[in-house]
Amino acid sequence: MDAQAQAPSDLAIVENARASRDRILAEVRKVIIGQDDLIEQVLVALFAGGHVLMVGVPGLAKTLLVSTLAKTLSIGFKRIQFTPDMMPSDITGTDVLEEDRATGRKEFVFVAGPVFTQLVLADEINRTPPKTQAALLEAMQEKHVTVGRTTYPLKEPFMVMATQNPIEQEGTYPLPEAQLDRFMFMVWVDYPKEHELKQIIKVTTAGRLGEPQPVLNGDEVLQLRDAVRLIPISDHVLDYIVRIVEATHPKDERSPEASRKYLAWGAGPRAGQYLSLGAKSRALLRGNLQATAADVRAIAHAVLRHRLVTNYAAIAEGVDTDGIIEKLLGLVPEAVDVS
Repeated sequence: MDAQAQAPSDLAIVENARASRDRILAEVRKVIIGQDDLIEQVLVALFAGGHVLMVGVPGLAKTLLVSTLAKTLSIGFKRIQFTPDMMPSDITGTDVLEEDRATGRKEFVFVAGPVFTQLVLADEINRTPPKTQAALLEAMQEKHVTVGRTTYPLKEPFMVMATQNPIEQEGTYPLPEAQLDRFMFMVWVDYPKEHELKQIIKVTTAGRLGEPQPVLNGDEVLQLRDAVRLIPISDHVLDYIVRIVEATHPKDERSPEASRKYLAWGAGPRAGQYLSLGAKSRALLRGNLQATAADVRAIAHAVLRHRLVTNYAAIAEGVDTDGIIEKLLGLVPEAVDVS
């Protein structure tokens, strides 16, 4: 009886999520032409509660996508342009000594930095030194910031979307592995297709870009995040996720040859958590009532590519993490015959 009463409510939640996704896509596409895979993965991460690192050459609308998304969500948005001389306090904020004109007393007052918003665009995050990059670590993982002896909570929903230029290495600082692991997805931003490029040139040089309208507010985003965690995922799919993660461990004798030959380090438990959450989020946004192995495969590259560390053999043979992941997905069985 309870299950029957709950079923229509569950279906309504899923249908609402799919309708919200379609409305967001309609508004984003007023400004962004193409990049369908990128937009989908950003939305999957958003509703799963994760952060996204977008890697691509300049001019591929990474920054424009984030600012457009913020307009469709009616949430706080700030852009931080990372530079080599930026200090941690430029991100988190700092205590400033102020004098009360009425009493003459002096006291420290906290002045919040740009991280105190809901959607943070960390533009060219690899242009600032590790000490400043680390200022985001606590915010990304714990959803709060500690300055001096005081801890300040960040307003939910909170999400960091960072951009990185893969071709310019001079004056850049590679992200530490610990910070890379905080990003749910690393997404490659590719060049537009021929017909998309023509449309981009035509629209942007004619002044016809649309103005996206708000679709969801912060509370509705949080409701969808709660709904993602309620999406069922079977033991069959969870076992598949475990096998994928374990297949990346180079010192495990059961791992495929590609891992043992080309990897120095594999993925940890957080990769499994994000594969599960990402599969649930993708299923919900597509209007499905259950996460499947197909959902896991669809996000596997984005979850794993920055969590695998290749060795010298891979570098010498020109093998990258995406190629290794593709091989693993072809080798790891969706189901195991226990008979």
